[in-house]
Amino acid sequence: MSGKVLSAVCDVLFPCELSVYNRALKLINKRATKTQSHLFAPMGLSLSVWLIKKVNGPPPCTSVFSSLAAPTPSRLQIILNSSPTVEDNHSHWSAVHRSPHFLVSPCKQKVTRSPVELSSDGVRAEEGVMSGLHVWEVLWDPCHRGSHAVIGISTKNCPLQASGYKVLVGGDKQSWGWELKTNKLWHDGRGRDLYPGNGRTSQPSRAKESRRDYVHSKVKTEMFPIPKCVLMVLDIDAGNLGYVVDGFFLGVAFKGLPHGVEMFPAVSSVRGGAQIRLRYLNGAAGYPPSLMSLCRLSIQQNLGQQRHNQLDKLHLPVFLQHYLLYTP
Repeated sequence: MSGKVLSAVCDVLFPCELSVYNRALKLINKRATKTQSHLFAPMGLSLSVWLIKKVNGPPPCTSVFSSLAAPTPSRLQIILNSSPTVEDNHSHWSAVHRSPHFLVSPCKQKVTRSPVELSSDGVRAEEGVMSGLHVWEVLWDPCHRGSHAVIGISTKNCPLQASGYKVLVGGDKQSWGWELKTNKLWHDGRGRDLYPGNGRTSQPSRAKESRRDYVHSKVKTEMFPIPKCVLMVLDIDAGNLGYVVDGFFLGVAFKGLPHGVEMFPAVSSVRGGAQIRLRYLNGAAGYPPSLMSLCRLSIQQNLGQQRHNQLDKLHLPVFLQHYLLYTP
């Protein structure tokens, strides 16, 4: 019975476009006649009508990254709407693969850089990944970043300590990083485009400009302050690395990452006292997401966060309400 209930709801809600509600409602009523119409018909009807009703949406987003966001792939949306995994070694910094100037906490989820001058220091995660789509959360207070604050990924061969002040993660061919202060992407020792892009350039034009052109180029090179929490998105199967800031996926930062190579989250810093936390949120295998997962995602998006506490008005079975609210 539970499978038929969910299937009927999926028929109504996927792909959740208003233009197909009438056809979907006929479909659910047809299915209801084969089972228990007194259960399915009210449920499908109330669900359709409730979702179509116009409601006041959430307040407008004030994040500067909303205008820089890229379309979020469905696999990533499902992960971001899922509950974080239980703590495992993917959330741990390595006590071995680190600069001696980085101290690892007993829980291994936090590292602290010692106040050492003229040194660039890095650390990578204890465990890497070789396939699938993975998301980590990196917490780094902007007040404790300084210059050359980089988050990204590396192979096991990336150097993690060097003299002077420089970018380590992204400083060679074995690592790819995003420098948070300048918004520049780094790989193979070179600073590349600004990220997120959206028409921004890393260098302003040196040609003579009118005041209007000057103002335009200044906007293009504006550095956006990156908040404390940054999500790092690694799709090894596609060979892509990207980031999520303020809940917005900013698009692919790096393409063409090598296949068949173990990759590790990594950071580098030159700031004494910098504290950086790592948490593995979730991951997915390379195959497409299931129809159930896509349906749940579509339902959640149509409901909106502000209406999640009103699911009891839909007259859905308790197990289905729980399934929509809590993603295992």
